[in-house]
Amino acid sequence: MSNVSFAWIFPAAFFLDLLIGDPVKLPHPIRLMGKAISFSEKRFRKGPFSEKTAGGLLALLLVLGTWLTCIAAERVAQAVHPVCAQVLHIALIFYALSVKSLRTEVLRVYAALKHKNLTEAKRKLSAIVGRDVTPLDETGVVRAAVETVAENLVDGVIAPLFYGVLGGGPLAMAYKMVNTLDSMIGYKNERYKKFGWFAARLDDVANYVPARISAIVIPFAALLIKRPFFRAVRTVLRDGQRHPSPNAGIPEAAFAGALGIRLGGPNLYEGRLVEKSCIGEAIKSADKEDIKTATRLMVVSAFIWFFVCWGTAWVLPYQSLTKDTLANLQTSGRETRSVQARHPQCLPHPDLILGFGYNKEL
Repeated sequence: MSNVSFAWIFPAAFFLDLLIGDPVKLPHPIRLMGKAISFSEKRFRKGPFSEKTAGGLLALLLVLGTWLTCIAAERVAQAVHPVCAQVLHIALIFYALSVKSLRTEVLRVYAALKHKNLTEAKRKLSAIVGRDVTPLDETGVVRAAVETVAENLVDGVIAPLFYGVLGGGPLAMAYKMVNTLDSMIGYKNERYKKFGWFAARLDDVANYVPARISAIVIPFAALLIKRPFFRAVRTVLRDGQRHPSPNAGIPEAAFAGALGIRLGGPNLYEGRLVEKSCIGEAIKSADKEDIKTATRLMVVSAFIWFFVCWGTAWVLPYQSLTKDTLANLQTSGRETRSVQARHPQCLPHPDLILGFGYNKEL
């Protein structure tokens, strides 16, 4: 697939997501992932391994299986016609994104609060957060909504596009499997503390770079919607690591700084009180309008990162694993070994062999 073809996949997938969001009536890969996780968990728990080992094997096999399945589908599509492969990439990246669905769900919470219906707001909120919403007052609902917007900006926009640039639709889907595993078994409760440990750590690793990208993207988005750029940056530097997660605190801190509100603090999860440090300064009290501003900040951040990824896709070559590609790699390897046999002085430095990119012209 040429750079031009690959680059046009991103606007197609991104604007398709903005246009239709998650199609409720159509099969969705994330739902299939959820079913695969539930099915596999029952089998792996009955196996001969310890909980930690079983959970780790489950996570590795499902992530690798997702990636290989998508690669196989890409090879079949490429064999039919290159356009079919492009359509597949568009579909996979589209399904990995969640800009419109996130905005829609959060604005439903805002609409309920605007109509002074706190009970309905909490019901809508319970569909998108894991905490217990029953004890929350209006400020607590606002805080929870803003936090989920901040975290899902990374999970549903920045990370999928990041991995899409690196490995097309297959790698974006592999990331979503990591993310789905964490959301289903990556808990610290009695049931999943051991079984889900590896899935949670894998999600931490997968989101490490995207979360830190958000620390750059969000302040610039804040600037575009006339919110304080430097306060967002300062809050990230001061409070970004005050969250139990090594990644979630970074976008939350950026949002807290941009909005001038305090996030974090204690919450109830499955009836258990979980103490969290506060993030941000309470320049003002959080109110329902902060939800609307947070969605604007999320959408503008999504556009900024989309344009960065789109520009990168024009210059970063994508090499699909087709038969022709593999044949070319094998031919290139034979030619290199032949040249090195005749000219031993042209052998690459050992450091380059370890993955730093040997590309010496002979």
